[in-house]
Amino acid sequence: MPVATSQDIAIVTVGVVLAAAYLFRDQIFRSSSPKVVVPAPSKLANGHGNPRNFVSKMKEGKKRIVIFYGSQTGTAEEYAIRIAKEAKTKFGLTSLVCDPEEYDFENLDQVPEDCCVFFVMATYGEGEPTDNAVQLMQNLEDESFEFSNGSHRLDGLKYVVFALGNKTYEHYNAIGRKVDTLLTDMGATKIGERGEGDDDKSMEEDYLEWKDGMWKAFSEAMGVEEGQGGDTPDFAVTELDSHPPEKVYLGELSARALTRTKGIYDGKNPYPSAVKHSRELFQAGAERNCVHAELDIEGSGITYQHGDHVGVWPSNPDVEVDRMLYVLGLYGKKDAVINIDSLDPALAKVPFPVPTTYATVLRHYIDICAVAGRQMLGVLSKFAPHPKAEAFLKSLNSDKEEYSNIVTNGCFKLGEVLQLAAGDDIKLCPTPDNTTAWAIPFDIIVSSIPRLQPRFYSISSSPKLYPNAIHLTAVVLKYDSIPNRLVESRFVYGVATNFLLNVKYAANGETAPFIAEPVISEPAHVSLPKYAIEGPRGAHIEDNIYKIPIHVRRSTFRLPANPKIPVIMVGPGTGVAPFRGFVQERVALAKRSIEKNGPDALADWGSITLFYGCRKSNEDFLYKEEWPQYAEELKGKFKMHCAFSREPPYKPDGSKIYVQDLIWEERETIAKAILEGKAYVYICGDAKAMSRAVEDTLARILGEAKGGNAEVEGAAEMKILKERSRLLLDVWS
Repeated sequence: MPVATSQDIAIVTVGVVLAAAYLFRDQIFRSSSPKVVVPAPSKLANGHGNPRNFVSKMKEGKKRIVIFYGSQTGTAEEYAIRIAKEAKTKFGLTSLVCDPEEYDFENLDQVPEDCCVFFVMATYGEGEPTDNAVQLMQNLEDESFEFSNGSHRLDGLKYVVFALGNKTYEHYNAIGRKVDTLLTDMGATKIGERGEGDDDKSMEEDYLEWKDGMWKAFSEAMGVEEGQGGDTPDFAVTELDSHPPEKVYLGELSARALTRTKGIYDGKNPYPSAVKHSRELFQAGAERNCVHAELDIEGSGITYQHGDHVGVWPSNPDVEVDRMLYVLGLYGKKDAVINIDSLDPALAKVPFPVPTTYATVLRHYIDICAVAGRQMLGVLSKFAPHPKAEAFLKSLNSDKEEYSNIVTNGCFKLGEVLQLAAGDDIKLCPTPDNTTAWAIPFDIIVSSIPRLQPRFYSISSSPKLYPNAIHLTAVVLKYDSIPNRLVESRFVYGVATNFLLNVKYAANGETAPFIAEPVISEPAHVSLPKYAIEGPRGAHIEDNIYKIPIHVRRSTFRLPANPKIPVIMVGPGTGVAPFRGFVQERVALAKRSIEKNGPDALADWGSITLFYGCRKSNEDFLYKEEWPQYAEELKGKFKMHCAFSREPPYKPDGSKIYVQDLIWEERETIAKAILEGKAYVYICGDAKAMSRAVEDTLARILGEAKGGNAEVEGAAEMKILKERSRLLLDVWS
């Protein structure tokens, strides 16, 4: 047995003393002051100091309205702010405008009886809530979720719902409708009718038609009278005489971008990605353009998966920036440094970084190329340079049909509408001599025009083959406007795709061609819109390599993990973009499998079938040279069916053949793959016509395979596919 040394005894003694001191610490170290007991937080706590307690904020700010918005692209947030502004103008009521992601909802039942909750809810994807509204929806749907009253009841709560969606999608306004139903079931009281905005037609018009009836019902339910408010500005714009130039935002989208420091790159801090390679995908002589760009993400920390989306942050074209500067009379001081302060931060946050300049706001931060809103024109009419211009704007504001015929059909931007109202010739390149200046305060411009948002594109590559690059495929948007009594048909250009086309031309040292306007039999004379693609302070060009601000948005549009499961992909036009990534994903897996298990490694793999369509095989067939190579690497597992709508063969009646016709031709194979092979089906592209036609065809195939029809058996099978996430859509209108 080991003998204890004097050192061991000393260590044990010290340990005993310390243990005793700890056990009797209260008696040994007790102070003369009484012990303070801190109560544990409870559901009934008033929440003072808790930044996630919206009821507490309402009470502290004496606000009778709280507005929650579920927004993916910023549109619902814009309408939430509009509602708040109108409540203030009409009734003098201030609102708390809230991102639901930033608040807890246990105390939703504690909203005072003289207050009202607005829900401005967009529907995303396949009837899903927007990312920032996921927790809110979970709380409302979960019957086991208890509010502070200990139950899942909201008796006495007054609420209003405005839903935002697109009728071309199957789950039109599903989230707004669900919120309405859930609140009613929990005993809450709805004020007015539920509003429903359809982005396929005109969200603006749907909102305008809804709001008057809603405000009337709101006035009666809340006991308030119209006329109690006033037309007060949201922002104060101040010109700064001196400010350190390096601290002025000139188009940078974040503080990190301004200081050029590294950080996490996301939607609040986009990454300036170098364009490694870009090329034209359509053949020479084609009427349209399609840009393929490879964006470098090496060293950025950005990762992506097949099926994800890349957000591109464009700027506005030079001509529209100049137009607005001349219309506002600001061209002479376009580079003046300005600061913008919110006069009611709870209602209207400054939507972009400041200090900045007039020109920067118009080029980088607000969407001056959007079609001018009808309600906005009424606000601006009071600043008209002469009575005729005022009457013109008031007519557009009050006459829905006139507004539709001129502004909507003509795709007129705000600057163009103001020029038309003043009698200017909008066909001319704007200059001080041909553009009438309006005395519109700049704070109203900031309040009236929404923030310039990123445009999202399906990533057309796989990280398994291209871990350091994101591939983007985009048809350049250019279309004819509908002529009206004031202006003939003219070309309308998409902001982001023409921005990308400018970058492609510059990166390759190409010269943009001249084009001819529609219905004018003159030589080509109009150039494509030009952009300041070098970026703020020249930050987007380095060693003749151009950069584009981007971020990645995650998607659930994914291949099944098991390659033995058959895959059916339908993607005409640029709808093929994610499927190029899908096929590359399978090619990478096939290479590894063959290296490991030999040439027969793919024998039990499921089929990979792609239905693709375009106009002509020799004009706009995207990635035509790549598909045979993929088929070879996948050892016959990959098959592609192509429909060329503007070349033979045609149907017996002479009509065009589309992807849904090819799907019907392969109906036996498709039915077997889905019903027996448990295939996954993916559709990407146009939601309005193509997607619906493909789903109808699939329902017919499955219905007949089950011995019935599309309406009953087919619909039942389609429902099962969607519920089990075996039918996934990535569509747009």
